[in-house]
Amino acid sequence: MGENLTQLLEPIASQFRALDLPEPLTHWGHPFFMSIVMFAMGGYGAYAGWKGRVLTESDPKAAIVSKAEHSKIMPVMFAFMAIGATGGVLSLVIQKHAVMSSSHFLTAIVVLTLLAINSVISSTGFGGNKPELRKAHAYLGSSILVVMIVHALMGLKLGLSI
Repeated sequence: MGENLTQLLEPIASQFRALDLPEPLTHWGHPFFMSIVMFAMGGYGAYAGWKGRVLTESDPKAAIVSKAEHSKIMPVMFAFMAIGATGGVLSLVIQKHAVMSSSHFLTAIVVLTLLAINSVISSTGFGGNKPELRKAHAYLGSSILVVMIVHALMGLKLGLSI
């Protein structure tokens, strides 16, 4: 399957190679921009979500604001993560590296899958505002951040190996 994906993306990759972009850009561009998405957007989104959760009883107005911020930023982060994954795969093809052979690729699939599951939980209105689903959403989201850190470390390892 990785070979098929490489063949599919090769025409695009060859166009990028023809631009003769600086090697640091093709090598480290994806991790640079994705680290901003993961840590700035993901970190702030998680903070806003937990702040809204914690303040629900003590300061309901602030909780509403925090939850609204969380609800705005996290779908955008998810979209950027999906687009960034595509860019990461293309970056590997540009560098003529095997696409699906790294633990970084596997952790990317795990992160995107878990984000999709968490999105479904929230988009259903937490199953009619069920406290158990709100709790599951919060803890799954926090777990995703941990997996993202592992993913970033696997990406650094991959980047240093090519």
